[in-house]
Amino acid sequence: MLRRLTFALYLMLSPLAISAQGTDADPALLVADTVVVTPDERLIAEGNVEALYDGTRIWASRIIYVRETDSLIIEGPIRIDDGESSVVLADRAELDSDLENGLISGARLVLDQQLQLAAVQLARVEGRYTQLSKVTVTSCQICGPQGVALWSIRARRAIHDVEEQQLYFDGATFRVLDVPIMYIPRLRLPDPTLERARGFLFPSIRTTTELGTGIKLPYFIPLGDHADLTVTPYLSQETRTVELRYRQAFRTGDIELNGAVTNDTLLPDETRGYLFGEGAFDLGNRYKLSFNFEVTTDESYLSEYDYSGKDRLDSEVTLARTTRQSNLLAQLVHYNTLRDNELNSTQPTIIPDLRYERRYQLDNALGGEFRLGLLGHSHIRYSSSDVSGRDVGRAGVEGSWLNQWTFGSGLQVAAQAGLALDHFSTGDDSTVADYDSSVTPSAAVTLRYPFLRRGAGGARQLLEPVAQIGWVGGADADVANDESTRQELDEGNLLSLSRFPAEDRRERGLATVLGLRFLHKAASGWEAGLAVGRVYRATDNSDFTATSGLGEATSDWLLASHFRNTDGLYIQSRTLVKETGEVSRSAARGAWSNDRLDVGASFILLPSDSDEDRNEKVAEWSVDGSYRFNTHWTVSTDAQYDIADNRAVEAGIGLAYRNECVEAAFTADRTFADSSNLDPFTTFGLTISLKGFSTGGDAGSYSRTCRQ
Repeated sequence: MLRRLTFALYLMLSPLAISAQGTDADPALLVADTVVVTPDERLIAEGNVEALYDGTRIWASRIIYVRETDSLIIEGPIRIDDGESSVVLADRAELDSDLENGLISGARLVLDQQLQLAAVQLARVEGRYTQLSKVTVTSCQICGPQGVALWSIRARRAIHDVEEQQLYFDGATFRVLDVPIMYIPRLRLPDPTLERARGFLFPSIRTTTELGTGIKLPYFIPLGDHADLTVTPYLSQETRTVELRYRQAFRTGDIELNGAVTNDTLLPDETRGYLFGEGAFDLGNRYKLSFNFEVTTDESYLSEYDYSGKDRLDSEVTLARTTRQSNLLAQLVHYNTLRDNELNSTQPTIIPDLRYERRYQLDNALGGEFRLGLLGHSHIRYSSSDVSGRDVGRAGVEGSWLNQWTFGSGLQVAAQAGLALDHFSTGDDSTVADYDSSVTPSAAVTLRYPFLRRGAGGARQLLEPVAQIGWVGGADADVANDESTRQELDEGNLLSLSRFPAEDRRERGLATVLGLRFLHKAASGWEAGLAVGRVYRATDNSDFTATSGLGEATSDWLLASHFRNTDGLYIQSRTLVKETGEVSRSAARGAWSNDRLDVGASFILLPSDSDEDRNEKVAEWSVDGSYRFNTHWTVSTDAQYDIADNRAVEAGIGLAYRNECVEAAFTADRTFADSSNLDPFTTFGLTISLKGFSTGGDAGSYSRTCRQ
C-alpha cells in the first residue's frame, strides 16, 4: 500500500503525468502493485492497476504509457468508467493519452446501466463517437455463456454519438430469443440518457368490433426545449385516423392539446374528430388562471375511439385567488350534452359564475370573525321558447358572524348570525316574475360535548353528541328551481342552515339538528367511526325531492360509517333510512391496497324519482383492481353491473408483463351500451415497449436475476 501511494505522488510530480500537455486538465493519477519506468521512457504498471484522468477511471491488469507516441496500451480485463453514464468492459485497448481516440478489442459498452452493446472491436474517435463492429445490442439480462437475450439487435456496425445522444445502426436485424424477426438497413435510436428525441415511439395494436384490427404508430417531434408534438396515425380496415398531441411549457404555466381527425366506414360521408385542451398559469400575486375546452363532431365518436367516456362536455375558463383571508373564484363554463335524451338548446349551456369571500377577525366584544361574500351567477339557454328556454341571472351579498367557545367542562358552543340579499332576473319564462329579490336573515347555536376515553396501549375512543337549533327567515323569490334540483343529506351539510346546493332555494323557518359521532382508534392502528344525525323542522318543504331524505318536516336518518386499518383496507358508507326502516338511498366504497393488491369496489342505490329525472331505480356496483403475482406479472380488472336492470354495463381485464428490458400489456374491454346513438362494442389492446432506450424508460426494479 505504501508503494502505491509513493508512486502516485511520484506520478503526479513527474512529466509523465502530464498526458494532455498544454491543457488545463488535472494530472493523471495511477495506482498499481508494481511500476517500472524503462530507459526508452515507457511507464509499465502491473497488478490491480487503477488510473484516474479527467473524471475517467480505468481498472486493468496492465497499463503501458508510451511517451514517444503519447499513447496507452491497456491489457485486461479492462473497465473504463467515464464517471457519467458510460462504462466499457474489454480485453485489450490502445488509446491516446486523452482517451479520446483508439481501438478497444472484445468490448462491451454499457449505457446508463441499462443498454449494453457487445462488439468484436470498439473504436473511439475524437472523444465524441464510439464505433462498434459486429455489434449486439440488448437491455435484457443474459445468464450464462449459453444464455439468450429476450430481444436483441444485431448490426454490422453501430455508432454512438455522445453529444447528440443517438445510436446509429447499419445492417440491423431485430431478434427475439435470437430468432431473426425483421431486417432494417438503417436504424436510429436514442440512447438511454436522452429525455426527448425525435422519432417513432413504440406502436400499439387495437382491435374493436366496430373498427377491426388497427395499429397506432406515434411519431414524437420536439419543438425546442419547451414544446413537443406527437403525431399518431391509426390505421385499420375501417378507419383512417390521425391523432395529435401538443404540449408546451411556459415560464409560469403549461398547455396541452389532444385531438384527432378521422375518416371511417361508420359515418363514411363525414369527417369526424375531437379536440380537448387544458392549461394552467400562475399570474403572480396568488392569481391562478386555468382553462379547458372539449369539442367533438358527433355524440358517439369519443366512445367508439375510446378517447373519453363523458356524455357531457364542459369547457371553462377559471380565475382563482386564495389567501389566508380571502377567496376569489371567477368562471365561465360552456356545456355540450351528448346524451340522446337531451337537447343543447334547452339545457343551461353558457354559465358565468363569480364568487368572492373575505373574512375579518373581530377584536371587539363580540369576538370571532365576520365573513363577507359577494356572488354573481347566470345560466343561459340557446332556445328562446317559453319555460324550456329560460335564462336566469342572480346577484347576491351575504354577511355572517361566527364565534365559538370551549368551557372548562368540555362543552363547546358555537354561534352564528347572518344576513343575505339576493336579486334574480328571469327571461323566457312567463310562469315567474321577470325580477324579484329575497332577504334572508339567519341565526344558529351549536352545542358539542365530546367524551374522550383513553385505553391501554394508546387506544382512544371518542363519543360526541351534537345539537343545533337554527332559524332562517324571509321567503324565496319568485324564481324557478334551476340550480337546486339535486339535494344531498350527508355529514358535510348536516349542520348547514340550508342544504340546497345553490341560493335560488333556501331552507327557512326553525330547525333542530341532533347528531351523535363515535370514533374508536385501536392501539394497533385500526380505526372505525359511526355518525348518526337527523333534521327536525316545523313544516315540510316541497322543494326537496322525494328521495333526498329532506322533504318532510322530520328528515330521514343519516347513517355514516368508516373503517380503516394499517394493512391498507378502507371502507366508507352513507345511508339514508326512513322512519319505517326503508332505505332512501345508499352509497358505499371500499378499497384495499398493499404491495401486491390494489382493489376497490363501490355500490350505489337511488330509488326512482321523477323530480331528479330518474324514472327507474338505480342500483349499481362496480369493482376495479390489480394484483401483482410476482416481480413481473400483473393482472387487472374492472366491471360495472346494473342490479336494477340485471345487466352488465362494462367489463374489462388486463394482463401486463414487465422486466428489465421489455414491457407488454394486453387489455380487453366490453361496453354494453344502452343508448340509441351507441352500440355495444368490444376493444382489445396490445402494447409492447422495449426498455433501455429514451422512449422505453428504465425498469430496473423489475430486473430478473440469474439462478446459480
